[in-house]
Amino acid sequence: MATFGAAAVATNQNPNKSIEVRCWEISHSGTAVATAHASISHDHLDDGTTVFSGGCDKQVKMWPLLSGGQPVTVAMHDVPIEEVAWIPEMNLLATGSWDKTLKYWDTRQPNPVHTQQLPDRCYALTVRYQLMVVGTADRNLIVFNLQNPQVLFFIP
Repeated sequence: MATFGAAAVATNQNPNKSIEVRCWEISHSGTAVATAHASISHDHLDDGTTVFSGGCDKQVKMWPLLSGGQPVTVAMHDVPIEEVAWIPEMNLLATGSWDKTLKYWDTRQPNPVHTQQLPDRCYALTVRYQLMVVGTADRNLIVFNLQNPQVLFFIP
């Protein structure tokens, strides 16, 4: 009998302090043998069934851990992607990029459902539904109302 699992491992060699997820198969036939099947670097884990990762290749990939599937590109930007956040209440993925945009994605569609221009490159993004706070390269904080994609506060 084999068991599949995923483990999040912090890598000391990574200057960005992002996390790498590795998928292992544990075989229980006599002695336990662990076989690494895949690994992917990412910045966010949601419920443990899916991992989203974004990077300098300008793509966001979705990796379904339970099905053993391969990562699939679900979002794109024009330049590197800095932040990725899954918003389960909306069933949408938010991505922030150095192209000065924030995009909302339905991962079943190839195009964003909404694109929000930012005053500068996205450097940080966090969601606590119904609000999303975005930090930009020009040291501004922008607070968005996720029920109506508009700026609530702009803090220079």
